[in-house]
Amino acid sequence: MGRMIIQGGIIVSSEDAVQADLLIEGEQIAGTLAHAVPRPDDMIIDASGLLVLPGIIDAHTHIQLDTGIYQTADNWEIGSKAATAGGVTTLIDFANQIKGKPFADALAARQAEAAQSSIDYAFHMVVLEPPHNIKQIEEDLESLLGLGIASIKLFTTYRPNYHLDDAQLWHIFRAMPSNMVAMVHCENDSLVTDATQRLVEQGKTAWTYHAESRPEEAEIEAINRVITLATLPVGRSKVYIVHCSASHSVFDVKQYRDEGYEIYCETCPQYLLLADSVYAGDKPEHFILQPPLRHEDNRRCLREFVQAGMVDVISTDTCDYSLAQKQANADFTKTPGGLPGIETLFPLMYTLFCDELGEPVTKIANLMTASPARIFGLYPRKGALQVGSDADVVLYDPEPEGTISHKDLHYVADYSPYEGMRVKGKVQMTISRGEIIYRDGQFLGKPGRGRFVPGQVTS
Repeated sequence: MGRMIIQGGIIVSSEDAVQADLLIEGEQIAGTLAHAVPRPDDMIIDASGLLVLPGIIDAHTHIQLDTGIYQTADNWEIGSKAATAGGVTTLIDFANQIKGKPFADALAARQAEAAQSSIDYAFHMVVLEPPHNIKQIEEDLESLLGLGIASIKLFTTYRPNYHLDDAQLWHIFRAMPSNMVAMVHCENDSLVTDATQRLVEQGKTAWTYHAESRPEEAEIEAINRVITLATLPVGRSKVYIVHCSASHSVFDVKQYRDEGYEIYCETCPQYLLLADSVYAGDKPEHFILQPPLRHEDNRRCLREFVQAGMVDVISTDTCDYSLAQKQANADFTKTPGGLPGIETLFPLMYTLFCDELGEPVTKIANLMTASPARIFGLYPRKGALQVGSDADVVLYDPEPEGTISHKDLHYVADYSPYEGMRVKGKVQMTISRGEIIYRDGQFLGKPGRGRFVPGQVTS
């Protein structure tokens, strides 16, 4: 693989955006030059008028997901292809602990599934069965670091498959290595169970009642409880609150962070673009997810919090269930939860924040490149265009204008929750480790070319 020069584009980092040439040698970034002098055998890419960004990192995906109840309709070949079309060059997905077996077995099983990915990937480990012995928890979590897993996923809900009680959470936080991050899905299981049971008793199981079954108070309470458990014993546990749907959640995380705790906050496009009014519409099943969509005022406030720098990462929490799966039971308690979203992540966020709200592209790109890479130990290999970084690059044309149509997307869902939404700009080219894998609407990658990227978070 020879040299590549991306000429004349606006090179975007988390700090600035400057017009320059980007030099790629083999699989890595070789430099940023005001005017690169080409050699006869260099590949020249004209990026005039284009934004040249680090490859997008989707830090929260569920590709080829099997919950034990539902299985998404996609696989890693399909999921990574959709990602490529959206400028995503790294996926951070999940490996579920196999009960009764070491973490290494779960990772090996997940890596075997991901072997068909066309882009690079990393994993968070879902802890489902922590041992009773605290010393054993410490040893098990320490072993993950040696496997290249720098983050774990914990759940406060979803009995009996995923739920961990407060004592289990507390012991895990006490046992965690200082250079590990705990991602936590925060919803008070008792409140969710009670709200759902009351709706069922009243015969209110139609899709339109979904949001009522998981009130925002359940999320807010669980976040505060989790952070208390994480910070009281040792005061140093790194906690990442996933998919904050309530603006109050983001506010609370900031309060803890202002007190000096290392707490990170994630939200998703669905909570920034959609509101619970859709459950009264003609396609409520399209929007079944956990946590559910919230009211319009909440959506506006979440946007303001992103603009104020109170959110660390925007990712998708993507789940590519087919429309047939969504419509199989007209009962929200029997409908798989989750929305497809990898391919539309950056275009929608660029449109909302940069085009409509006037935020600098550096700020918004950081939430999907450098910030997740730093938190999960992939920086500067990923999330940057520095010398020595992997040559993961996206060329984004900010000028075209169009609308989202599921017919143009590469999912298998056969619908998009963002159907008909305006989009400003489009991904013109996606480069993964120096190889063009998407160009002008054509997928050029190959299944299986993706690699596992180990995470290594510093203390």
